[in-house]
Amino acid sequence: MASGNGNELMIKDDIFWIGGDDRTAGLFEGSFPVPEGVSYNSYLIMDEKTCLLDTCDISVSAQFWKKLRATLDGRKLDYLVINHMEPDHGAAIVQVIETYPDVIVVGNSKTFDMLYNFYQLKPTNTLEVKDGDVLSLGRHSLRFIYAVMVHWPEVMFTYDEKEKILFSADAFGTFKALSGSLYADEIDFERCYLDEARRYYANIVGKYGAKVQNVFGKLQGTLIDMICPLHGPIWRSQSIGYIMEKYFRWSSYEPEEPGVVIAYASMYGNTAAVAERLAMLLKTKGVRNVSVHDVTRTHPSYVVADAFRFTNIVLAAPTYNNSLHPAMSAVLEDMGIMAVQNRRFSVIGNGSWAPQSPKIMEERLSAMKDMTKVGETFVIKSSMRPEQSEDLAKLAEAIAASL
Repeated sequence: MASGNGNELMIKDDIFWIGGDDRTAGLFEGSFPVPEGVSYNSYLIMDEKTCLLDTCDISVSAQFWKKLRATLDGRKLDYLVINHMEPDHGAAIVQVIETYPDVIVVGNSKTFDMLYNFYQLKPTNTLEVKDGDVLSLGRHSLRFIYAVMVHWPEVMFTYDEKEKILFSADAFGTFKALSGSLYADEIDFERCYLDEARRYYANIVGKYGAKVQNVFGKLQGTLIDMICPLHGPIWRSQSIGYIMEKYFRWSSYEPEEPGVVIAYASMYGNTAAVAERLAMLLKTKGVRNVSVHDVTRTHPSYVVADAFRFTNIVLAAPTYNNSLHPAMSAVLEDMGIMAVQNRRFSVIGNGSWAPQSPKIMEERLSAMKDMTKVGETFVIKSSMRPEQSEDLAKLAEAIAASL
């Protein structure tokens, strides 16, 4: 048995969480702000054969190694299952293999290709598994489920048939470090984590909704009592339906609830004034959910997340060098990359002498799948004139009616 001096946590009689939190990182993947940190989860099964499921990010490697050694308590490591090769989960792979040279590395053909690409490593002992293959550890039998492009091509899930646990790689995870609770049902997830879970999905997995739906099909009829993701809290039976419903909706590109995200770029405050005024008009018309982002200060990932959440998108930006303000252009690029679709949109443009921004925004939004324009495009030249108040009110009315 584990000696228990490494702060490891038992999630079942012989299954342990050996992850860690990083509260120091500024960016995830060098792209996404993580102001509340991020957790990295790894799991160890102590059966007749021992099995490590994924490793960790370099930032938590000290925590990982302390827990791994304490839990093994002198036993050898028999298997290392690699569900996902991304370096935030694979940074310790080389050291694991060097420390336990007899370990059998379990993965699929793409896993081993990436293992060589990242680390120029060809392990001596490997077990290449195919979709549906089963590995027995003794009491536990692990079934491997390919989850191609959720969100990398080598991704697979591991299903423990004894305990009905799904080790789900990056799926069902979230930004934000753990706060003392390992399980989602021990916290107010909707208040504390949902926004970051949505932002994680929309910006990491969002493009691959059809692939997520494919995996839902593979899991049809599979009893799942626990989901163990590589980021964020563990899901137990009483909360699994909640996150499954969210993932099914997000991967179907169906909005969670009626509402409006207003994203604006503004050089001198005039475009911002229109966007803020529209938000107030929407509130007076009974629109409950209105989210406003200044994209010159807010990372595009927050706008993309709200685009996945709400039914309506409003973009407001000035013309810049006869094109679109760069911050808004970046938002639109990310929305396109992450396959925002099936939404209603409205446009507010500004241009002192040649307003090109509204045309550009409308064209780029219309190019996304199943997008419906609401109301007339609202255009100001430098600043909004008093006589334009009625037209802005009409736009607000059209948006409210579309909800």
